[in-house]
Amino acid sequence: MGGRVLSVASECVPLVKTGGLADVVGALPSALARTGWEMRVLLPAYRALRAQASGWPVVWQEADLWGGPGRVVAGEVAGVPLLLLDAPHLYDREGGPYSGPTGEHPDNAVRFAALSWVAARIAREGLEGWKPDILHAHDWQAGLAPAYLAYHGNGGVKSVITVHNIAFQGWSPAHMLGVLRLPGHAFHPEALEYYGGLSSLKAALVTSDWITTVSPTYAAELMRPEFGMGLQGVIAARGPVVSGILNGVDTDLWNPEAEDPPFSRKAMAGKARARARLCEDFGLEVPGPLAIVVSRLTDQKGIDLLPAVIPDFVLGGGGLIVLGSGDPGLEAAVRNLAARFPGRVAVQIGYDEALSHRLFAGADAVLVPSRFEPCGLTQMYGLRYGTLPVVSLVGGLADTVIGASPAALSVGVATGITFHPVDALAFGRAMAQLLDLHRQPKLWAKLRANAMAQPVGWESSAGAYADLYERLTA
Repeated sequence: MGGRVLSVASECVPLVKTGGLADVVGALPSALARTGWEMRVLLPAYRALRAQASGWPVVWQEADLWGGPGRVVAGEVAGVPLLLLDAPHLYDREGGPYSGPTGEHPDNAVRFAALSWVAARIAREGLEGWKPDILHAHDWQAGLAPAYLAYHGNGGVKSVITVHNIAFQGWSPAHMLGVLRLPGHAFHPEALEYYGGLSSLKAALVTSDWITTVSPTYAAELMRPEFGMGLQGVIAARGPVVSGILNGVDTDLWNPEAEDPPFSRKAMAGKARARARLCEDFGLEVPGPLAIVVSRLTDQKGIDLLPAVIPDFVLGGGGLIVLGSGDPGLEAAVRNLAARFPGRVAVQIGYDEALSHRLFAGADAVLVPSRFEPCGLTQMYGLRYGTLPVVSLVGGLADTVIGASPAALSVGVATGITFHPVDALAFGRAMAQLLDLHRQPKLWAKLRANAMAQPVGWESSAGAYADLYERLTA
């Protein structure tokens, strides 16, 4: 069947990105097109995007959008059909999507309410020759869009909210209710009220026709206090309309056969050369497995566990390269590991896309010891490149990696190493298993081949979204 979807978000690859949300928003339109669903993406026209959209036709406008006029222009970038909300008083600023040189923008609640308001109006009224069947909102920044449909009329449009990371909830004080164009009668715990204030994410959770998260396990986890971060009761109450759909990765962009040197599941010589080059460039000599960490350096990602487990791993013959930035204390901790183990541990603070490709191409394993992980893309890159994931059993990590348990090894289906609970003892045992498996060349080759055979693209996920849209519009 198919139909039309308006996707509304604060980020989208290749235009603006601070995390995995942008990858999903940018990948879905082309992935869905193959299922018969046409998706357009509504984004704020941040300063850098305004110049890129110069000359695009205006398809919608409003005179008073929280303190100034707004207009929507339409165009396409890298195959993504885009609608950009051009409201200079809200978005034409220095810095990133959420903060500037002096910190977080103080009017973020209004900035993203405006995005949501325009999304709801376009969904309800349509543009000339185009009206969506579904409004698909992403995270708190678009959370008020389903609420505006619910409280101001939906025009027959169904709404979906996808929770990419529940840690960010879009909280505002109660006095903002009227400012955000929300009805006073809905300010109670069963609707908009949230610990005495407002949460745009909660607003979406209570008003959307369907709720998705980015992995089945994360969907179940969000109903528990240790993962739901205050919203677990809201999600549990809506359990029948909550589902998890795994993210995918861009298999054209993340393609071992396109790396230098190239390699594939059936011709792995290029990976050995990539490993040798990597060790040479970082001044490493690693007789055992070479592991990588490509991550934000935060406690959520389990980076604080590295100082407790890496020394034994290095003594067993392993090596480590860390690429990332984040908490200053954790940056110092990984630098200290490099200082303690020269020739075995190397660190580069910051992020470098080209280097990350080289790391996945040349490493033997990728470490993802997260305390919670809605989906995770890093472990999928690892699978794609035969760089075995060592992951905690949470969220999307649990849904994408088959641990090398005795049962999985006996039937030849393991694709990595998993551990639980998320502590130094369990992580250390997983690293010891990594050393042991690497000493068994035939078994290691089988694990690597299994990993590279796993489907990590968008085909299955796009099909799941299409099925959901079909059910909602049936």
